[in-house]
Amino acid sequence: MNYDILLDVATELGYRLAMCGAETFRIEDSISRVFTAYGLEGEAFAIPNCLTVSMETPDGRSFTRMRRIGFHGNDLEGVETYSNLSRKICSEKPMPEEAMLWFDDTEKSIRTYKVPLYMLGNFLGAFGFCILFGGNLVDSLCAGLCGLLVGACNYFMDKLKANLFFRTISASFLMAMLAYAFSGIGFAKNYDAVIIGALMILVPGLLFTNALRDIIYGDTNSGINRIVQVFLIAAAIALGTGTAWSLSNQIWTLSQACVSIPHSLWFECIACVIACSGFIILFNIHGFGIFLCALGGMLTWVLYSLILDFGGNDIAAYFFATVFAATYAEAMARIRKYPTLSYLVISAFPLIPGAGVYYTMTHVVKGDMIGFSNTGLHTLAVAGAMAVGILLASTIFRFTLQIRHKGIR
Repeated sequence: MNYDILLDVATELGYRLAMCGAETFRIEDSISRVFTAYGLEGEAFAIPNCLTVSMETPDGRSFTRMRRIGFHGNDLEGVETYSNLSRKICSEKPMPEEAMLWFDDTEKSIRTYKVPLYMLGNFLGAFGFCILFGGNLVDSLCAGLCGLLVGACNYFMDKLKANLFFRTISASFLMAMLAYAFSGIGFAKNYDAVIIGALMILVPGLLFTNALRDIIYGDTNSGINRIVQVFLIAAAIALGTGTAWSLSNQIWTLSQACVSIPHSLWFECIACVIACSGFIILFNIHGFGIFLCALGGMLTWVLYSLILDFGGNDIAAYFFATVFAATYAEAMARIRKYPTLSYLVISAFPLIPGAGVYYTMTHVVKGDMIGFSNTGLHTLAVAGAMAVGILLASTIFRFTLQIRHKGIR
C-alpha cells in the first residue's frame, strides 16, 4: 500500500470538509476513522485556518501533511456529501490511488443553487426577518431589495477574493445606505427593521454555531478562534452601518424610526418560514431536509414568542427556545442520518441577536454610551443564553449516546 497517498486521501478529505464549513470535531474524526479503517495510527489537528495530519506506518515511518484553509463558505450540502464519502472509504477500504479518484466524482455530485436562486435566498431571508423585527410589508419589500444588494456585493467580492472583514464592511455600508435612502424618500417607515432584516444575512450564524459545537467537543482553540471571528464580523457590520448612518443623516436628516409593528403569531410563523427558506438556500441545503429545517425554525420562534406572551423573561425565552432548537436538530440528525449542523443552524437562526448588534452600533454612533453598554451587555447575555442552551442539549445527547453505546442501563 502506498501510505504516502493514503495520507493525501485523509488530508484531502479533512480539507474539503473544512472548506465546506464543517465543525472541527467532524474534520478530525473523519480523518481518524480513515486511518483506523486501514489499521493505522494517525492524528489530526484542525483549527479554522490550518489542518495538520500525521500518520505512522506499521514499519515505524512517520508522514505529516499540512494544509492551509482559506476563506470558506457555508456549504452544508458539501459537509453531508464528504461525510458520506468518509463513511464509504471506511467501509470499502479501496486502494489509496482509487480513493483519490473518488474526490472528483464526489465534488461533481454536490448540488448547488444557481445565482438567481442564490439572490432569491438573500431576498427571502431579509424579507422574512424584517417582518419578525416589526416591519410592515412595504418595509419588508425594502429589506428584500437591500438583501439583494448584500447578495450581489457578497457574490462579486467573492469573485475578487476579498477578505471577509472588508467584504462585510462594504456590504453593510451599501445595504444601510439603500435602507436610509428608502426612508429618506418616504418609502420605508421603519428603517431599523429594514436594516436588521438585511443585516441577518451578514450575521455569522454558522460560525457562531460551529464555535459553540467546537467548545462542546473540547476543541477550545478552534472555538475561541471562531468566536474572535464572530466579534470581528460584528465590528465590521457596526463600522459599515455606522458610517452609512452618519452620511445618510447629513443627506436626509433622518427622523426617528417608527415603532415596531406587532404581528399575530400565525403571520410571524409565515414570515419565519420565508426567512428560513432564504437561509436554506444560502447555506446550500437540499432534499427533504429543507422542509424539516424550516419547520424547526418556525417551531423555535413559536416557543420563543409563547414564552414572552406568557410573561417570561426574554433571556429565559432565548434559552429555552435554543434548547428546543438544539434538541430538535440532534433528533432529526439521528433519525435521518444527516449532520446536526444543518438542522441546528437554521432552527436557531431566528434567535440570532442581529437586532442587538445593530442597536448597540446605533448607540455608539449617536454617542449614547449608556445605551451602548446596556444594549451591548443585553446582546452578550442573549448570546450567552443561546450558547448555554446549545451546550446543554448537545451534551445531554452525547451522554445519552455514550450510555447506550456502552450498554449502561
